Amino acid sequence: MTLTEFFKRFAIFDDREIEAFVPLFTVRHLKKGASFIREGTRCTEVAFIETGIFRSYYAKENGEEVTYCFRFPGDLLGAYSSFITGDPGLETLCALSDASLLVIQKKDLDRWVTENPKWMVFLKVVAEQQYLELENRIFQLLRETAAERYAYLLRHHPIYIQQIPLHYLASFLGITQRHLSRIRKEITF
Repeated sequence: MTLTEFFKRFAIFDDREIEAFVPLFTVRHLKKGASFIREGTRCTEVAFIETGIFRSYYAKENGEEVTYCFRFPGDLLGAYSSFITGDPGLETLCALSDASLLVIQKKDLDRWVTENPKWMVFLKVVAEQQYLELENRIFQLLRETAAERYAYLLRHHPIYIQQIPLHYLASFLGITQRHLSRIRKEITF
């Protein structure tokens, strides 16, 4: 999906409006292992993922990293709470593969919001989607087994899941790598 297609799917902006603001996005390439944002820094930009896979994680006091989210091509990428509040972020967003991003600065978004009320509608829809995603994640963790959560990932992101290291998948599922290996042997599609 292209950035233009991404905006069109919301049916908020007309083609002329999309053509006007797409040039505000700049291309950024990240190598595997590079961070889009690191824990403790302020998020002042958001990106559209053209290519690549990202994981969002936080570090426990003992240094253990806990993966809580993956982002794939066609998704937006940013430390959402830091982006909204301006406070230092609690998470790191790291490329699991070489990636190509289209990045826009918060100051540019803020300007567009004051100039075009449709941006408020767009940002509201994005906030609602973030909320629904978080709620879905909570319900998955509370209601589903690790095998069901893994099967969900396989159904929705079959190609990308194969590219994510097992220890990150296990962390995301809240299980050990050994348990994940057993699950993978049992699940067939």
